[in-house]
Amino acid sequence: MLAYAAGDRGSGSGSSDRQTDDVTARVLEWPGGQWILGVAGAGVVVAGLWVSVRAVRRKFLKDLRAEALSGRARPVVEALGVTGGAARGVVFAAAGVFAVVAAVRHQPGQAKGMDDTLRAFRDLPAGPWLLALVALGLAAFGLFCWCEARWRRVGHGGRPADGVSRRSRAWSGPRRTPGPGSWRRRRA
Repeated sequence: MLAYAAGDRGSGSGSSDRQTDDVTARVLEWPGGQWILGVAGAGVVVAGLWVSVRAVRRKFLKDLRAEALSGRARPVVEALGVTGGAARGVVFAAAGVFAVVAAVRHQPGQAKGMDDTLRAFRDLPAGPWLLALVALGLAAFGLFCWCEARWRRVGHGGRPADGVSRRSRAWSGPRRTPGPGSWRRRRA
């Protein structure tokens, strides 16, 4: 889990879990390692909850060009953002809980990567249903990411989000395009 949170996603099935066990075992060997792992796990829990709450409160809407969304697209994008963001936050929070448990029990094997975190959902009494809900939520997050890439507001330093400068927007004269042979007149 800590390896994944740090950006090391590995390559292939189960690799995040092996890396998580390795990182967790190393951290637990350090002086104060239990505390470090516990605080890191609690941080991931808080981050996961923060992601979920921001999704439910629809904070992602301020980053979207709402005027570009059609009347039918907006509720769909909102539903995908809320569902996907909440599911993503729940998965991170669950992984953080496993890290805290590993720290308290001083057992590196208790920390879980993303693969084992999702498997842990499956092993609960309502597991298959819960895992299906999480999978649908993560699929919704994937679709929301596509929507966000399509309708994200991008603008820096006071520049308009559509990329047109204020100066060119204010100029209303006709656009001249060079005609055939115009390059010869300029060179002569």
